[in-house]
Amino acid sequence: MASFVLVPLSNMTTRPAYFRHTKIIATLGPATESKEMLAKLIATGVDILRLNMAHATHKWVEDAMWYIREASNEGGRHVGVMMDVKGPEIRTGKVDSPIELKIGDLFEIHIETATPTGDIPAVSTNYPGLPKDIELGATVLIDSGLIRMKVVDKSHDRIRLEVLTPGTIGSKRHINLPGVFVNLPCLTEKDESDLRAGVKAGIDFVALSFVRQGSDVRHLRAFLDELGSTAKIIAKIEDQAGVRNMGDIIAEADGIMVARGDLGIEIDYHRLPLVQTEMVAACRDAGKPVIIATHLLETMISSPMPTRAEISDVSNAIREQADAVMLSGETTVGQYPLESVQVMKNIIQTIEPTVDATLNRKLVLEEPKSKMLRSAAFLAQDLGTSAIIVFTRSGFLAYSLGALRPRGVPIFAFTDKPQLFRQLLLPWGVEPFLIEFHDDPEETIRHALKLLQERNWCAPGTMTVVITNALARGVIIDSLQLRRIE
Repeated sequence: MASFVLVPLSNMTTRPAYFRHTKIIATLGPATESKEMLAKLIATGVDILRLNMAHATHKWVEDAMWYIREASNEGGRHVGVMMDVKGPEIRTGKVDSPIELKIGDLFEIHIETATPTGDIPAVSTNYPGLPKDIELGATVLIDSGLIRMKVVDKSHDRIRLEVLTPGTIGSKRHINLPGVFVNLPCLTEKDESDLRAGVKAGIDFVALSFVRQGSDVRHLRAFLDELGSTAKIIAKIEDQAGVRNMGDIIAEADGIMVARGDLGIEIDYHRLPLVQTEMVAACRDAGKPVIIATHLLETMISSPMPTRAEISDVSNAIREQADAVMLSGETTVGQYPLESVQVMKNIIQTIEPTVDATLNRKLVLEEPKSKMLRSAAFLAQDLGTSAIIVFTRSGFLAYSLGALRPRGVPIFAFTDKPQLFRQLLLPWGVEPFLIEFHDDPEETIRHALKLLQERNWCAPGTMTVVITNALARGVIIDSLQLRRIE
């Protein structure tokens, strides 16, 4: 008889007073990158830590990963790690001094190999295809949308614009081109270099910026395959092309991030809530996790309390049943990173019990075994105080169970793959455990039930719904079982 050689790991050593379905992602930065702060973040309830590669070095990634794993091991609570690669960005070039612009002024943007005409203020851009790709009358937004301009003339190497919103342009300002399909590679040389460092360090997820079409995800997956990485891909939808092609992107990606910063600039701002709702529903129906990101608790960068509008915004994400909510500046440079996580937890704990417990019936389950999931979820909810237990080596069953949204029912996912154990921290309602699988499925089930009882995740007498293989006269069959915690 085989013995269990892995130390059983779970996301928590004991079950918390309230089982939280919605996951929390926090971005690592100067305010939280020490081992001490990481330990506090993890203990407070963060499920995944995000490494933003916009300004990070490879040495920082290596050090951060070491600190994260050490803090996790010492605290007995494990987290996933997501590397967010910078992606292609269109920016202005350097200027000697800030350029002041008033409404009605003319302004020039030229490619880097061209020289300014000299008759009006001008700046270069790192995007050589700008004059070709943009049309007369199109809108150009600079500095995160603060300065709005309209294209009034263009040639092969420059465009002329009329200023619609006044402002000051400095060096390396972000340029947005609403509605323009940008012909830039989905991965830059920097991204590829960063990914090599991340894969070497052991990242669990990759967030790909400015995903415009499904082929962008396929390109990244091929690159990760070359590196021997099984990191899951989170596609960040940040522009109109991504919104138009969301169906194709969702089909190719392992998850979606609604990146509301650039997205709120690229589309009409008043449409952003509708697009968010549409993407959350589309991901849920496709069985893919979805993350709501940007500005959720922005004022907590400098304030110990959120605004009422921010509380409502987070509550809306919970009611829409997003898989995860993400903190950015709040935990990178904020003065109250731990308080921000606690606020998230408080809102989730208050709102989740009020959400409709109806199962997601739009999720398409093709395989016979996967069709058992809906029955398992319904049965577990009908039992009342119950749980679903699933054993997985690919994550599919656990991710699909999360997409069914059985509110009030913990989904305990057991795996023998360490990286998958951390990747199971993303989907809604899934609590992962790392154990050794026995040759006999019954032995694996008994070990899982014993672990749940020992760690106080399930009280003695609790009826659980178990989805597993079973041996029947030497034949392995799929089964759905009712098992009591002894």
